[in-house]
Amino acid sequence: MISIAADAWYETVPFADGIALIHEPWIPPFFRCNMWLVRGRDRDLLVDAGLGAVPLRANMPLLSGRPVLLLASHTHFDHIGAAHEFAERLVHPAEAGVLADPANDATLFSHYASGDADAEMFDALPPGWDARRYRIPPAPATGLVGEGDRIDLGDRVLTVLETPGHSPGHVSLFEEATGTLIAQDVIYDGALVDDCAGADKAVYRATLRRLRELEPRIVHGGHFQSFGRTRFRQLIDAYLGAQDPGDAG
Repeated sequence: MISIAADAWYETVPFADGIALIHEPWIPPFFRCNMWLVRGRDRDLLVDAGLGAVPLRANMPLLSGRPVLLLASHTHFDHIGAAHEFAERLVHPAEAGVLADPANDATLFSHYASGDADAEMFDALPPGWDARRYRIPPAPATGLVGEGDRIDLGDRVLTVLETPGHSPGHVSLFEEATGTLIAQDVIYDGALVDDCAGADKAVYRATLRRLRELEPRIVHGGHFQSFGRTRFRQLIDAYLGAQDPGDAG
């Protein structure tokens, strides 16, 4: 498998409403974390920090020259790898311990690294990659967030939603002014993961029933492509219906 230079590892895709996708195009979509950069007047917000196998800020000019606040939606390895590169780091209290001590077992990397991990997780390799040496540096939270907290970027405000189920302290963000839901791994246009360590199917169902009451204009997930309100409800109903036919609708 070929190795990709560090300065070519990341890609930026601009979206509307001052939001840009930063991702690692050499990782297949199931493992490729969508990092969402929300531009504000006074500072920017980055939701999640990717695998971290390649330094993020040094190879992503969009993240230099302005204050950037990091929000970790949850603490699986593909979402917090470069969290230590940011001076301000927010996470839910239920996940703060893992962010401070991100052992491979706690972040699920040990599970995915078993077997032929490189073939499963990469289309091309980061420079110098060795799964046996992969460790996420500790990145203790500088602040904790929970339901209803508001993140103010100066000219825009995003509200924190507690969305557990995929993980105990998973959070999402909703910007009412633009109808933007940054949902990350609670809902995306692919197979939802509800059987990993820390997941809870009953809690997941309750979270999705609550989210269904929202009226998002666009949904940015932690993996795969973004989508609109109709697809949002289709995905939720499909999951609830598969779990219990009486739940959908």
